[in-house]
Amino acid sequence: MIYLTRREHFNAAHRLYNKTWSDEKNFEVFGKCANPNWHGHNYELFITVKGDPDPNTGFIINAQELSRIIKTRIADKLDHKNLNIEVDFLKDVLPSTENVCKAIWEQLEPYIVNGKLHCVKLQETENIYAEYFGE
Repeated sequence: MIYLTRREHFNAAHRLYNKTWSDEKNFEVFGKCANPNWHGHNYELFITVKGDPDPNTGFIINAQELSRIIKTRIADKLDHKNLNIEVDFLKDVLPSTENVCKAIWEQLEPYIVNGKLHCVKLQETENIYAEYFGE
């Protein structure tokens, strides 16, 4: 089994805020991430596909095709967007790194036809990232 990872980048804003809670409770739980004027991140996205290389190409999946899928299905939809209000597949989802990571998996998985999606890793800052393995 071989694992191939493609890295992409996007910038986006969000607000961590549970609308059933008071402003005080949101600030207590989410701190400055509950800022009503949003805040942004320079996200790094790592998509790992696993499989056996095709004997004719040596590829699990063509890296250019993987990049195209990630850009059209994810990066183009998230880049320079407000994750709370502008992204259709995040509607009614609290856009924590964990939830966005899982939503990205759900958007990509049907389009990975060569190999199998193994991991979505979403890095929010140099100190925080989430990984999802489709479980």
